[in-house]
Amino acid sequence: MKNKRYSEIIGFVSVLTVLVFSSCQGQIYKNIEITKNWNSKTHFQVCEPSIAINPLNTNEVVAGSILNNYHYSKDGGKTWVNKSLTSPYGVWGDPVLTFDRSGKVFYFHLADYKITSWIDRIVCQVAPTIDQPFSEGTFPKPNGSKAQDKHWVALHPSSNTLALTWTQFDMYDSMEPEDSSNIMFSISKDQGENWSDPWRINKFSGDCMDDDETVEGAVPAFGPNGELYVAWTGPKGLVFQKSMDEGKTWLPKEKIITDHPGGWTINVPGINRCNGLPILVCDQSNGPNRGTLYINWADQRNGDTDTDIWLMKSTDQGETWSAPIRVNQDKPGKHQFFTWMTIDQITGYLHFVYFDRRKYTDNQTDVVWCKSTDGGMSFVETFISEKPFIPTQSVFIGDYLNIAAHNGKIRPIWPRMDSGKLSLWTALINE
Repeated sequence: MKNKRYSEIIGFVSVLTVLVFSSCQGQIYKNIEITKNWNSKTHFQVCEPSIAINPLNTNEVVAGSILNNYHYSKDGGKTWVNKSLTSPYGVWGDPVLTFDRSGKVFYFHLADYKITSWIDRIVCQVAPTIDQPFSEGTFPKPNGSKAQDKHWVALHPSSNTLALTWTQFDMYDSMEPEDSSNIMFSISKDQGENWSDPWRINKFSGDCMDDDETVEGAVPAFGPNGELYVAWTGPKGLVFQKSMDEGKTWLPKEKIITDHPGGWTINVPGINRCNGLPILVCDQSNGPNRGTLYINWADQRNGDTDTDIWLMKSTDQGETWSAPIRVNQDKPGKHQFFTWMTIDQITGYLHFVYFDRRKYTDNQTDVVWCKSTDGGMSFVETFISEKPFIPTQSVFIGDYLNIAAHNGKIRPIWPRMDSGKLSLWTALINE
């Protein structure tokens, strides 16, 4: 969630053998409206969700949505409490929620600090339990008036260390060639109380237009032994960085993995704005794919009427990567978009969620949950929305969906639109 525009509206050189399931299964999971009988206190409608499951108690599920909405459930997602988050530094969207290993809840977001400048910092607020008040917030050191935007976070596999990555704009939306965007990193080893000074980890900058030539979508992931990985996209395509000492040193320059055909900004009919930014995860489980890295994104390499969901994997800490693997298994020519991916760190299974239009000739949109139990070799897709919806292009529906999974409990989250009004939903998937 960003600026006023919101309100104006392998390698592995051999190709892996992919076992294809050609059609989606029918919807069999109960849909739950998270925002039922609730109105946000801001004029922004609920979207750009983040969701997390407490690994110490999987009945506890938390979620966030723009601008400053906090949602929690104590019964696995059957019923929800909705609240508004406040901070002296302001709350300006892009919620990212996670639990640490002690069960604390972390809510990261953009700032709107009236004393300094708009989105000049990434704020981390912490609550000891899901229903207790959040702290006022901490943050990595701001850099003057430069805009700090679109962050994601990763938790160390055996400690409460948190790694945070994001995009820094010299001046957001600037067309000046001297203004650039860069990828920043900070780490906290004391449960978010203090953060290291931000460190630039990219060699190749982007512009500040928040478009294809901007470096964006930096997602961190820890390996099973504390290796730290980051992936993002921009003018060089999909790229990758890593640190083997928890962020003290990095590769001299990011590794270019593959191109991003058509760029990361995508045109989909009926959608106000759509992107295909990457998601990175690493298998920390004790399963057969332990240590494998996976990158998931969307692009239109097959034409502007055919948005697809893609996956690449690496089994050697990012040194080599597979060829792109198509995740959605329908016939060519339809749109799948707003992908998100997670990994169940108990089972090692991959879980995806995305919008899907394979059934229709118009803009009717379904939600699909997709699972891979064999490290991305095969995929099973299931329609999980009880009925489709038709988006209105004049209403902003966000930039992505989200999904959480732990020990067979999977909770996707998505907004749907009915007559221009957004509501937030999940499905109760238990395996």
